[in-house]
Amino acid sequence: MQFHGMNEDDARAFAEKWLPAWSGNRPELLASFYSLDAVYSDPAIPEGVRGHDALLAYFTRLLARNPEWVWAHRGSIPMQDGFLNLWRASIPVGERTVEAEGVCTVQLRDGLIYANHVFFDRSELLQALASS
Repeated sequence: MQFHGMNEDDARAFAEKWLPAWSGNRPELLASFYSLDAVYSDPAIPEGVRGHDALLAYFTRLLARNPEWVWAHRGSIPMQDGFLNLWRASIPVGERTVEAEGVCTVQLRDGLIYANHVFFDRSELLQALASS
């Protein structure tokens, strides 16, 4: 079996195109980085969503609630078919901004993400949301 992970330069180049699509409430642009059979999960939906239509619907709701957040690539570790993305997010909540760090798996086929699983401690974010 051959390992087909992305090296750091390729991962950074992909992340620099993909992560800005998470800002600005452009769900169609964000969904364009994902394959038709993609699976996505994050702490809010650990069971995940599957398929392009479900993903677009989820991104539409999520980005509408968070149009001003900004995601940045901090580094990567090669993994099968892609990379482990180390990220930082600045998330405006009311009068404050929550700075969150986490990781996500990014697995690609033919240049599109087929699996993306996001992991981070969202306790500070939930506290900020509850008090805003």
